Order: sequence, then C-alpha cells, then structure tokens
Amino acid sequence: MRRAALALVSVSLLALGAAPGGAPGPLPGRMADTGGGTQLITAVAPRTGSTEGTLTWWDRVGGRWVRAGSASARFGAKGLVEGARRKQGTNTTPTGLFRLPYAFGIEAAPPGTAYTYRRVRENSWWCQDNDSRAYNRWSQPLARDCRPAESEHLITYGSRYAHALVIGFNYTRPVKGRGAGIFLHVNGRGATAGCVSVPRDAMKRLLAWADPGRKPHIAIGTASGSTAITRY
Repeated sequence: MRRAALALVSVSLLALGAAPGGAPGPLPGRMADTGGGTQLITAVAPRTGSTEGTLTWWDRVGGRWVRAGSASARFGAKGLVEGARRKQGTNTTPTGLFRLPYAFGIEAAPPGTAYTYRRVRENSWWCQDNDSRAYNRWSQPLARDCRPAESEHLITYGSRYAHALVIGFNYTRPVKGRGAGIFLHVNGRGATAGCVSVPRDAMKRLLAWADPGRKPHIAIGTASGSTAITRY
C-alpha cells in the first residue's frame, strides 16, 4: 500500500513538472506563460535590488523544455522593477514577458542569424523623446520632432551594441514616460541603464540560436516575490 502511495505521489510530481525525488522541473514549465512559442529566454536575478543574474535560453522539444545555453547576465544599475510600474530614466530593468521584434548591431550579423538584423549606421538613432511620434522606435535619420539629447545615437555605444536584440517592452503601444530602448546586448563595464546584457560570445550564440519562426520571447524576473519570473 505504501509503495502504491509513493508511486502516486511520484506521478503527481511529474504531472506538475517536477522531477523524480521532488526536484523542480525546468523553469519554463513552472511559468504562468511562455509566449506560446517553442523557444524562450529567461533572465533571472536573485532579488529586485540585484544587478547580476543568469540568462538561459530554452527549446521546447517533444513537449518538454530543454536548456540550450546559459550565461551570466547584468541588469539595471538600480535593479529590477515591475514593467507596468517602471518609469523612464530610473536605470531599472523592467520585469515581465516580452516578445523580441528584431535584432541589430554595429557589426555584421553573426553566422546563422535568422532574425531580421538592422545594421547600425552613422545616422541610426533610438528615439526616447516623450514628445516625439517616434518614441521608442528606431529612427534613421533622427525624426524631426525627436531631440538628440533625448535619444540614443546607436553607433556611439561601441562594443555594447556590436550585437543586440530589441526587447518588446513598452513597444507595441508605447506609454510615454514608461521607458524606451530596452535591449538585450553585449556587456559594458558594469550594470546597465535598464537593459539586459551578456558576454559578447553569449550574444553571438543567442543570435545564431534564435529562430523567429519559433516565436521566442524573453521573460525577465526575480527568483521569488511579486516579480518572480514564474508569475509571467
């Protein structure tokens, strides 16, 4: 009777996405939403005040999520905050589940890149001007109503923007003042201004792995609490 009970518990744990012995299953299997695709990137920080954590990319194979790669990650200098409550200029990384519209870079796309990839030119900008109709959009050349002082001149970011993916935070229907120009890009010297960054080699591997046909998303969150990545 005891053996039958143990077997039932084991099956129940597997159904919940847990491994035998009570160990939790793969992170994506414990999340509320993964975007509906068969690829996913997770960026997890220990707590909201953290500036470092781990980024992992996953494939869904045969109905299960399998880890495809992992790297150390950096977040905003002021940590992380719920995306819906974020304010522009706070140096915080927004938490949530976001799509990845396209890739860009100062350097040529790494071999194997399937994403639409925009090369950064001298006149490439990302508009962050709250008074502009081009708010939170690539602007080439800079829109007339977008002030340079309120925008990123992409080519000036050097190695950080050698390769990058646009994170779709506040992108589809931009809310002025919430934030603009949130990317997954190559590490700089330290924490970011709100983006997620990884080592250069990891960024190249990510671009060679990501397949837009498989609808990858990125989930950003903490290990626990109200911004836990499993809530997204």
